[in-house]
Amino acid sequence: MNLNFELAEQDLIAARQAVGQNVRYSVPADLSLTGRRMSGFLVIGDEKWAYIEQGRVIEQRHIAEASKYKILPLVGNAVLEAEVDGTKRIIVRVTMQHAARYGFIAQILNDMSAKRQIRIFNTEDEPLCANCGGPLIRGTRVCPRCMNKSAALKRLFAVSRTHWKKLALGLVILFASSGIALVGPYFQKLLVNSALQPLDGHADKTIFYAAIAGLLGVLLFGELLNISKNRVMAGVSSGIAADLRKMVFDKTQQLSLGFLTSQRAGDIMNRVTSDTDRIRQLIQELCTTAIFQLIMLVCASYLLFHADWRLAIVVLIPAPIVAYLHRYIWKSVLWKLFHKQWRVYDKANSFLHDVLSGIRVVKAFGKEEREIKKFRAYNSEFAAATVNSEKLFSILSPITNYLIEMGQYFVLLIGCGMILDKQMNIGELIQFSSYASMIFGPIAWLMFMPRWVANAVISIDRVFSVIDEQPEVMDSEDSGKHRIQGHIAFRDVIFGYKTYEPVLKEVNFEVKQGEMIGLVGHSGSGKSTLINLVSRFYDVTDGQILIDGVDIRSIAQEELRSQIGVVLQETFLFTGTIMENIRYAKPDATYEEIILAARVANAHQFIINFPDGYDTMLDENGNNLSGGERQRIAIARAVLNNPRILILDEATASLDIDTETAIQEALQRVTKNRTTIAIAHRLSTLRHADRLIVLEKGEVAEVGTHTELLEKKGIYYGLIHAQRNMSKKQEQQPGVQQPASVEITA
Repeated sequence: MNLNFELAEQDLIAARQAVGQNVRYSVPADLSLTGRRMSGFLVIGDEKWAYIEQGRVIEQRHIAEASKYKILPLVGNAVLEAEVDGTKRIIVRVTMQHAARYGFIAQILNDMSAKRQIRIFNTEDEPLCANCGGPLIRGTRVCPRCMNKSAALKRLFAVSRTHWKKLALGLVILFASSGIALVGPYFQKLLVNSALQPLDGHADKTIFYAAIAGLLGVLLFGELLNISKNRVMAGVSSGIAADLRKMVFDKTQQLSLGFLTSQRAGDIMNRVTSDTDRIRQLIQELCTTAIFQLIMLVCASYLLFHADWRLAIVVLIPAPIVAYLHRYIWKSVLWKLFHKQWRVYDKANSFLHDVLSGIRVVKAFGKEEREIKKFRAYNSEFAAATVNSEKLFSILSPITNYLIEMGQYFVLLIGCGMILDKQMNIGELIQFSSYASMIFGPIAWLMFMPRWVANAVISIDRVFSVIDEQPEVMDSEDSGKHRIQGHIAFRDVIFGYKTYEPVLKEVNFEVKQGEMIGLVGHSGSGKSTLINLVSRFYDVTDGQILIDGVDIRSIAQEELRSQIGVVLQETFLFTGTIMENIRYAKPDATYEEIILAARVANAHQFIINFPDGYDTMLDENGNNLSGGERQRIAIARAVLNNPRILILDEATASLDIDTETAIQEALQRVTKNRTTIAIAHRLSTLRHADRLIVLEKGEVAEVGTHTELLEKKGIYYGLIHAQRNMSKKQEQQPGVQQPASVEITA
């Protein structure tokens, strides 16, 4: 991300006068403090910052005079704020386009104010097109303005190469079909001139019957070839679309969690389903109708000029007018309308996916009417966008048809005059009119081709934007296998989902092999982030995480994760049998291994009580099981592969006493002789932990056993007593169900 924009000469002179000759950073400040559009810059030197506007220094100050610099996102804009003499004040105001940029600037100013080494990890991509500066399509690196349609189609045909044999067969059939269609008007001329209007006044029955047979043959073989062509091309287009779906899905499995969590599930689903289906339709239309129409246009044009060049010119006069009209309207209006229609459609689909996925929450809060209103709003917006584009087509289509029909009218008018002057006979006029209609049809069709090509090209770019996406977490060339023993060490680990907002700050601690540690801290302190790093869902921004003395970045991701078991608070079970869900961690597990894992997780007894036992089919996300039963199946799944490291992310939250007791017994067994990292709300989960690590604002604040931390009377002590006070208040309220144990805010 650019933090050093080039300044105009007058701005550069003013900047050097304000902050010194060394201008280290210069970033746009495109709003005044009152919110008006301005063209200004915030510049930073070695000791000062200054706000410059059109060559004038509006404000300047020593960096050390202020502290706690931070960017505050507001509605449609953001402000850089700092604390000066105990008072908060706004330094600059910017549009959201530059908000992320100022996140880095705030971090830089804080480091300079505290006289620390500047530590920024500027790896964020610009959210704008590098060519035109315009916004990218959401969730992609595709710019609608700079989108290269021919390049997109070339990439599509590159993918289609594996189907070249069927494509070639389809094209051969297509050319044969076109040739037969072009023969039809010749038989019509023979029919008229030999029998219906013979030139010498005497009908020739032989030619008459031959012409009839020819017309029937053209009709029969033409339809047979069309059927064959459509079947071949349908198979080709479906095969290519299936290849694209496979490529997109495979890529989503390879991409890092950071990318996938930044996208809405509905958007990704649209790429795999709707977008690939539009591409299938494009291929089918392009390889059948489009090529057929082009062949007919070229061949019929040649035959027209060969028959009579004067009439041919009359036929083709409307073509450039229609082409220019379509091109002008398409470039000026339709492209924007189609992009808006696509964006609204995508938004509505994502909303629908969210609501259906969270339908239980909707029902629980009685918000059905609210969601209905929201969907109606999206639906109305999509309908309005569709109507706008259709309105334009409803005007454009009659104009196009009128211009084309005018050409046909003039052909008949001039042709009839030529017949009266004995320059042409009726059969030749009918043949000419038939070829002319073969011109008008392709012209009309090709004029509307951009309409469906546009949707497909957008879909091609969206699909390839996923295929081209590079994972944030990648295995290096020397990544290999490592048999994990279980020793984990954090060395000066710094990490932030946005690199200018570190979540973990120079974290240092060790977990011995076979040790169980508990992570405690307020919400947002970095507990879940820490276990995400152990699983290498993200790579550290700086520092190292070592397992058995080996940097986890040198261990292949699949190898690493196959030896780590994870039990989450929100258990997800796949649709299928209980056995299939437990076996997910180890597809080749034997029946005995599955039962052993279920016994360890205290799940075997309730499973065999079902009529179908381990073959019991689960509803979506296991909704036909209780929360505790789902959690125990998740534990069985986690331990089936005998992982050397076990991660428990609030595995016993919100469970009743009996269920928690069963799970606690299971956890005591599964954590034995395994390195375990546990995040927990409840003290009962952590009472067997060897050590507790208390995180505070991304830093390790306290380390020790439960007893040691209580004696320190620090953060952990405060959390314990806050929860005990809450428990006492609940005891004093009649009718309030008591918690299963004392809770620790995590």
